[in-house]
Amino acid sequence: MGSKKRPSSSTEDFDGEENAPADGVTPEFVKEPKKGRIFDEKTEAEDAPPPAIPLSLKPMERKKKRKTMDKERHRLDSENKEQSQAKKSSERPPEDQTSSPSLSSSNLPGFHIDVFRDLSSLDSSVREAAAEKLVAELRDVQKAYEKLENKKEQNGAVQLEAEKDDGMEHCAPTLRYAIRRLIRGVSSSRECARQGFALGLTAVVGAIRTIEVESVMKLMVDMLEISSSMKGQEARDCLLGHLFAYGALARSGRIATDWILDNSTSLVKDFTSQVISLAGKKRYLSEPAVAVILEMVEKLPVEALLSQVLKAPGMHEWFEKAAEVGDPDALFLALKLQERVHDSEVLGKLLPYPFSHDNFFTRDHLLYLAPCFKESTFCTPRVHSLWPLVANLLIPESSSQDEDAAASSSKKHKKVRKENSFGDVAKNICSFCEVVVEGSLLSSSHDRKHLALNVLLLLLPRLPVSCIQVVLSNKLVHCLADILSNKGSWLYNAAQLFLKELLNWVGDDDDRRVAVIVSLQKHSNGKFDSITRTQAVKELVAKFNTGPGCLLFVHNLMSLFVDEGALTDEPSDQSQTTDENSEMGSTEDKEPPVSGNTDFLKNWVIDTMPRVLKNLKLDSNVKSLVHTEKEKFIEEKFRVQTEIMKFLAVQGLFSSSLGTEVTSFELQEKFKWPKAAASSSLCRMCIEQLQLLLEDAQKGEGSHILNGLEFNDLGSYFMCFLNTLCNIPSVSLYRTLSNEDERAFKKLQEMESKLCHEERRMRPEPDANKLHAVRYLLIQLLLQVLLRPGEFSEAALELNICYKKAFPAVAHGDSSEEEDQFDDNEAPEMMDVLVDTLLSLLPQSSGPICFAVEQVFRFICDDITDAGLLQMLRVVKKDLKPPRHQAASSDGDEDDDDFLGIEEAEETDEAEVVETGDTDDHADDSEGMLGAEGSDGEVTKNDEEDSERIDGDEATNEEVTKNDKDLSLDDSDSGMDDDAMFRMDSYIARIFKERKISGNDSAQSQLTPFKLRVLSLLEIYLQKNPGKPQVLMVYSYLVQAFVNSHSTEGSEHVRQRIGGILQKKIFKAKDYPKGDDIQLSNLSILLEKSLKLASRSRYKTVSSLAQTSSFWILKIIHSQKFSKSELEGVVSIFRNILNDYFNSKKSRLKPGFVKEVIRRHPWLGLQLFRFLLEKCGSAKSEFRRIEMLDLIDCIMKSCISTGKAEKDKDSSSKTKLLKKHLHALCELIQELLSNLPKKQSRRGEVHRFCTRVLHAVSALSLNKSFLKALKPETYFLCESQLGDAFLPFRMPTK
Repeated sequence: MGSKKRPSSSTEDFDGEENAPADGVTPEFVKEPKKGRIFDEKTEAEDAPPPAIPLSLKPMERKKKRKTMDKERHRLDSENKEQSQAKKSSERPPEDQTSSPSLSSSNLPGFHIDVFRDLSSLDSSVREAAAEKLVAELRDVQKAYEKLENKKEQNGAVQLEAEKDDGMEHCAPTLRYAIRRLIRGVSSSRECARQGFALGLTAVVGAIRTIEVESVMKLMVDMLEISSSMKGQEARDCLLGHLFAYGALARSGRIATDWILDNSTSLVKDFTSQVISLAGKKRYLSEPAVAVILEMVEKLPVEALLSQVLKAPGMHEWFEKAAEVGDPDALFLALKLQERVHDSEVLGKLLPYPFSHDNFFTRDHLLYLAPCFKESTFCTPRVHSLWPLVANLLIPESSSQDEDAAASSSKKHKKVRKENSFGDVAKNICSFCEVVVEGSLLSSSHDRKHLALNVLLLLLPRLPVSCIQVVLSNKLVHCLADILSNKGSWLYNAAQLFLKELLNWVGDDDDRRVAVIVSLQKHSNGKFDSITRTQAVKELVAKFNTGPGCLLFVHNLMSLFVDEGALTDEPSDQSQTTDENSEMGSTEDKEPPVSGNTDFLKNWVIDTMPRVLKNLKLDSNVKSLVHTEKEKFIEEKFRVQTEIMKFLAVQGLFSSSLGTEVTSFELQEKFKWPKAAASSSLCRMCIEQLQLLLEDAQKGEGSHILNGLEFNDLGSYFMCFLNTLCNIPSVSLYRTLSNEDERAFKKLQEMESKLCHEERRMRPEPDANKLHAVRYLLIQLLLQVLLRPGEFSEAALELNICYKKAFPAVAHGDSSEEEDQFDDNEAPEMMDVLVDTLLSLLPQSSGPICFAVEQVFRFICDDITDAGLLQMLRVVKKDLKPPRHQAASSDGDEDDDDFLGIEEAEETDEAEVVETGDTDDHADDSEGMLGAEGSDGEVTKNDEEDSERIDGDEATNEEVTKNDKDLSLDDSDSGMDDDAMFRMDSYIARIFKERKISGNDSAQSQLTPFKLRVLSLLEIYLQKNPGKPQVLMVYSYLVQAFVNSHSTEGSEHVRQRIGGILQKKIFKAKDYPKGDDIQLSNLSILLEKSLKLASRSRYKTVSSLAQTSSFWILKIIHSQKFSKSELEGVVSIFRNILNDYFNSKKSRLKPGFVKEVIRRHPWLGLQLFRFLLEKCGSAKSEFRRIEMLDLIDCIMKSCISTGKAEKDKDSSSKTKLLKKHLHALCELIQELLSNLPKKQSRRGEVHRFCTRVLHAVSALSLNKSFLKALKPETYFLCESQLGDAFLPFRMPTK
């Protein structure tokens, strides 16, 4: 159907209304070349196509009629094709000449109608090329037509609608056809036909002046007339066709040109009236109709606007009723016309007279225009054209630039003028946001809320910083919080987009960031992130990384805290942010956006302010910075620290009795308090944050010293500030102190002041750092006295006395009754009291107090006494409840005499057996941290074989659940008297003071942090004193606490911390205990207990730790250079352990561990050689006998000379040793070969051992002695079972 060519009288078929011929218009001649058909002026009368389909028919009837016409066309196509073929075959020249007189006589150029198809292409470039081609061909046709003398004769027998009164008598028939075709095309919805035909109409009307615009407008009305029967898509296509046709005429520029040539014409007025009439037919036509009018207005002079456009019928009525019905398009048109006319009186009441930005944005006028703003949501989600214009009027582009210029301007009069303009802009923005955004849009439907967010996004790029808090108002923040708190909300994506764009707009501008944070938090009561489930505020706060930016943020937070107007409770009126169609959850299920308690916002301010300093850090590559840059950074950070410190001190420590403002003439500052007195919880929070601030400052000072920089003393600044405020009569502490607390408070102030002067005098000596650490502890303790009254006054007084004794230079004869008692001969050592006092601060103190204690302890740990060290160790060892397998009736202090807490074996039930097995499996992860060094691989290699040595009946529950106990050095508590014991218990009692704790579980959980803090002090001690003999005492207590923690629930953290300290600070330390004070008897006892732990503990972590500790103790013994007789006790310990291994099935000793010990200490193996030979020969367990053969082989290898450097004396001694034990060795071989194991693998181990014995004998040239020691039956066993390995030992046959 599509492959057949149409007859010369047919037109191109288009889908839609442009497909139908224009009311009987037919081309006179159409020829179809290869590249398109050519339209000429003449045709045969009989070739005329059937008449066009009437538009009044129904769609189904039109469809049937179109099918009938298509069939007729196809029939004519086939007939014409046959006729043309017949003519070509007959080759009759006379007939050809007579059939073409019209073609030869026609002087008009051809016209390609394929351009109409290209005008509807989806490709814009194809449409533009088609429009250019259309204009070029029609211009040539019109020029040729105008040159004809007798136009009627050229029209031929049938004229192309020339007889109709369409006002286009001077146009060529082809041009008239094209105009009609273009008008029909703009009403088509096929592809881009509407856009393409409108482009063609614009180009043709604008390029060919012969075409009269009035005629085209008349054709548009006639051809695109909407009948009463048209409905739906058909009527909509006609309306849009009118719109695009009018737009084409306006864009062509012919209307303005014709009026300029003849200002008496009513063309402009008629065109405007028709477009206004079209705009009133459908709501969606109104805004584009205004765009059409403005397209024409841009090309008209002002006179035409006043006399034609504004006087057009319907214009005045449109403006008058716009505000009543809410017509944003009329308002948009009025604003655009006002830009040209500058006389708002002719525009009605829509614009104020005289017009100005300030008059337009008055509250009353905005209320009058509110219906127009509300109704602009009809084009949602697109933003109406009115809003960008209003945004430009509200905030001109130059306003933000003027603000920056005024901020940096040095000329006073310019600055005042700029600030006045800013004031007008800010006033307009305030009125607009209050009336339009909040009053009209946010309080209405979802569409209008969406519009409000979009409008604010238009304002953001040019919004002055001073107006951010006006835009981010209470209602807007509530609206965002309501929407973002519910992901199912219809506006959730819109709110997310708004928040994202807001954060992007903030960028790196500190002023914008501060304003946005303050607005969001102020109107959400400090809970914007928690309500919206976002990290918006947190991300903004984290971006403050410069000193000026942090300082700006801190000052705004201070204002937010003390400004009562900002903290007034505004109820969360749901009607302000939702309407009846909004998705609202139950008030019971949904947290309200704003709480009535403003303390939450103040809590956020207090918590956020010190956190700003975390982002204010030197670059990681600090060494590359110039020294001046480092100093500048330190100064900026100190300035921020001091501002935060003053705020926290004023709000947390003091209150004013005379109003809310106090001026300090000494500091030349004014301090403010909120009108409502701060709650005690807020004051406590301020003090806690102040302690953290001082702690961070102390840590930062250490890093500055390492980098060679001078530091600023924030603690000294704080004490001076505190003393100054205390001297102001109208300022007092926020709470009344008791006599003891007040006394301690003043003593701490006095001591800190003296130490500060002494520190400055001693700088830069190292002892000044010690005084600095002591001062910070005093400051922290002073704050702690205020924070927790009645708890630290005693410790503060004791600490004050200790420091007076430690630093006599600061006392200057100042003595008291307590000091006199302290000087008594029976009084304890000053260092012991100091340690005792420091320990008393740890149980319930805050983190900053503990850090200050650690810093002080770092300087005094070198002078600590054994008694003081013992106090600390007893805290780590102390447990509030007995181990899980210990009898409930046993005394809790009975284990004080047990050094490592290894309990005797006891019967347990089956459930404990399973529990123990699970514990061993769980301990595998920590064994790597606490494992032995070289022997761990061999220790774990034999786990499977361990299970074979103990059969079902032998693996009793008693062995599996055996507790680790009954190991003691001597009376470990002998160094503590009753008073010291009582003081240690008082530390524990402090944990429960003023706390209602029920049960031992809660008590144990409170004791754990105390132990961890004491462990930190012990770690400092070990780090600074790795070679002192006291390390052995620390080791003993830590191992005992580590073992006990396995039988105490809830002590996992303590166990891990102790294990880490033992490994890193003791076993792997660069130094180890040395000196004459170390006694072998003590080391032997420690070694014995470690070996028992390694052989009997059911916990893999404990066993592994015991093996490592054994290596460490042996290293200490070896370094002391004891004599052989003294070392006999060490050998005896190993004999006992190995004897237990052979005789008791409960022993868990790993042969690999003993082998590693002998490898590191060969002398020990030589001493145990005889014992091992005898035990292997008489061992009852086949498995353990085979295991120990490897150990004997290891000792024999040490007897063989491996290098020339070995001395002859040592070689001969080892030869004598082996020769001395040849009889025992032969007996062992006889026993092994006589009772070979049943398993093939074990028999192989026996054969390999015997072979290695023969190799050792040969290497030491003891063949003869060996043969003499062999019994006949042993000889025959070796000869029969060892094969070729025994050949060198065979005796010659007689």
